[in-house]
This record gives sequence, structure tokens and C-alpha cells, in this order.
Amino acid sequence: MSGLCFLTARELRAALGRREVSAREVLGAHLDQIARLNPQINAVVTLDEDRALAAAAAADELAASGAELPALHGLPVAHKDLHETAGLLTTYGSPLRAGYVPDQDALVIERMRRAGVITIGKTNVPEFGAGSHTFNPLFGATRNPYDPSKSAGGSSGGTAAALACGLHPLGDGSDMGGSLRNPASFCNVAGFRPSPGRVPSWPALLGWGTMGVSGPMARTVADAALLLSVQAGPDPRSPIALETPGTRFAEPLDFDPRGLRVAFSPDLGGLVPVEPEVAAAVTGAARVFAGMGAEVTEASPDFTGADEVFRTLRAWNFEATFGALEQQHPDQFKATLRDNIAQGRVLTGRDLSRAEEVHTVLFHRVREFFTRYDLVLLPVSQVLPFDVDLEYPAEINEVPMADYLDWMQSAYLVSVTGCPALSVPAAFSSGGLPIGVQLVGPHHADFAVLQAGHAFEQATQLARRRPPGA
Repeated sequence: MSGLCFLTARELRAALGRREVSAREVLGAHLDQIARLNPQINAVVTLDEDRALAAAAAADELAASGAELPALHGLPVAHKDLHETAGLLTTYGSPLRAGYVPDQDALVIERMRRAGVITIGKTNVPEFGAGSHTFNPLFGATRNPYDPSKSAGGSSGGTAAALACGLHPLGDGSDMGGSLRNPASFCNVAGFRPSPGRVPSWPALLGWGTMGVSGPMARTVADAALLLSVQAGPDPRSPIALETPGTRFAEPLDFDPRGLRVAFSPDLGGLVPVEPEVAAAVTGAARVFAGMGAEVTEASPDFTGADEVFRTLRAWNFEATFGALEQQHPDQFKATLRDNIAQGRVLTGRDLSRAEEVHTVLFHRVREFFTRYDLVLLPVSQVLPFDVDLEYPAEINEVPMADYLDWMQSAYLVSVTGCPALSVPAAFSSGGLPIGVQLVGPHHADFAVLQAGHAFEQATQLARRRPPGA
């Protein structure tokens, strides 16, 4: 039955719909895979087998009744441990939440469960989701499936590692500075940061915020789009929710990329240091698009000011979200997170107004860039997966990193633009480590970005590659 664990979510859902396999059989195969591989990678940190088995039995009864089955019927998923999940331990990777069991689902979980997902547990995250390397004092570090001595990325690192190893076929994640994209790049899966408002957030302390978003991860772009079709769509509880129905993303992704205007930049126009094998992967991805008939040009949006905007708005967000708790329990926060909160605490009104002024100028500069191009290819992460025992890389190409955010610029500068961005497998390093490429499109062009990523994936077939032993 282990073969079930590497069917695509679409294939698995079709087999369940035809009753060629039962939800209980699918769940059992994935639970066996978790028992076999999770001890090596530490991706799934909370498991609820009893409730999952009951949900699978109910799913089989629904199928036997002849009723219409929901879009994700019978698919087992371990949810990111930042997403509140009713009745299930949700720790945020913090000792302060070590016993926290929510009484309601976050909207993204509510939608997935309504669509037939069987909740099997939770996946590991950094403490309160801070940082693109997944480790915390409760559960330790999640390890890279392709080399357990390396990082799986973060903050959706548990989700990405679990996908790569066949522990679940789909995964929910979230992304402020790259948390859907960086782990996808490190683990050879697809991670999509949608446009703000595409996947509404509720409950949300800062309901008007556009920096942090929820979105899908999967082993293929088509499966990520399938999950997005359930996660996306308007909701009156979110003030920025986009009106497009989620069903838009269930439509076929096939299209002809000939004539697509593709820009690429291995280093964001010389703005950031990038390890040579990562830069080569971006250039290689550009050649793949050229081979498919796209018009390819080396060019990058001008990201001037984006670093200031991100750091200001992130610090403000972290202070608003965690500031009071940190003041009560400063010894329960890692130093890098405490520093971010402290930066937010001293911000002035002028700091925030300036950030939004620069943010607006950046929006128009990027908007104008996309009148000339349909897509831009960029590095996801500036580095290969690094030593799991490091908190973050100290330098890139002998350029020192000032803090735990510096090495993530290639992802977080894109976050500030509000553009949809997809990490898709692009290459493997000489040492066998995955490298993703970031496909970024115009504002609200989520479907077009997924189409381009699907075409690239079909051309390279890299998504078929599995970790050793999986």
C-alpha cells in the first residue's frame, strides 16, 4: 500500500471517487509511512490517529451512500502547527502553547475539512513561525529528507518535509518572508504564496495586513492548485478577501507558453548575494522557458526600498502580535524573535507612514515592470539547504549576514510587492540537494503563475524525484 503515498493528490482523489481504494486504506498507508520515516525527519509532531480513523470511516460511509463527494474527499493532511485546529494540540512551536488546544478552526482549516480532508495531526514550525529554519524548544528541528544533516527550511518546513517523504499528499502553509517558498525549495516540492486576500485569514488580529498569507503546498503544481481551489474565495470575515471563487483554481493548468514574456535574474538585479549553484539553477530555468518558446530576457524589478518596508512592517506586526506576551515571558522567546519585537516597540508613526509611502512607490514600479513582462524568474532562497544545527547562514559568498532575516531577502523582497509567487523544483546541487526557482507574476495573476509553473514542471519532471529511502 506504500505506493498510495506517492500518487498525486488528484490521482488519489480520483481513485477514492471511483472506490478503487477506501479512505481507511489511504489513511493506513500514510500512517505506516509516518511510522517508517518521520523518526528520521521529525516533520509530523502531533498525531491524532483515533480521530483520523473515525473520520476515514465516516468518509467511506459517505462514499458508500452514493452521495456527491467533496473536492478533497479522503485525503489525509497534517496541518501546519501555526494554524488553529479545533480539538487538536496547536503549539506554535512555543513552550507557552505547549498544552493549547483551540476550540475552533482557522478559516483555512475550516475550508479544508469541509472539503473532505482527514486531519491526521500537525507539522513542525519554528517558534511562533519566526525564521526560515524549522526548529523549536518543544520538538527540535525538522530535517531535510534529501540529507538529514541539513535544514528543511521554514516556517512551513514540517509540511514540506512531510510532502517530500509521502507522509501526506497536500499541505497547508503560511508565508510572510518566504515560509511557503523556502521550504518548498529545500525539499523539492511546490509552495505557492498567493496574492494577499486570495486565501482569507480568520481569526486575524491585523485583518487588513497584506504581509502574511496562507496558501498551498504539494508535490506538484497541479495539486497545489487543487488545494488552493478549496482554500481560496471570498469570506465576509476578512476585509481584504478577493472575490474570485476558489473553483477558478480547479480548472486545467495546461497552456502554450510560446510567446510568454519571461524575465529572469539570478541575483535580483545584483541586489543580493546568491550561492553559485542557486544562481545557475535560475539561469537553467530561463533556458527551459526559452526551449518552450518563451521570449526570455535577463531583467529584474527594481526592489529599492523593499527591505525597509519588509523590516518595518514585520517588526510592527510581531510587536502587535507577540509584544504583550513577550513582556510577560521574555525568557520563553528566542533571542532573534525578541529582537524583532523590540524593533517593533520603538517604531514611530513616521516610521510606519514612510514604510507605506515607499511601499506604494514600489507597487507602481513593479506594476510597470509587468507591463513589459508576464513572469520573472528569481532565486527562492539564496543558499542551498544548510547545516541543521545552524540557526541561519552566517554569510553568503563571504558576505556577512547581519541577522536571521538577511539570507531570506530573495523571498521577502517579493513578499513586499504583493505579487503571487511560486516555488517549483528547478535543479539539484552537485551534492544532491534540491534547488527551487521562484516564479513571480503580476498582481492578482495567481492562475497564470500556476500555469507557468505547471508548464515548467512538465518540461523538467524534477517533481518526480524522491528522497533516498522514501
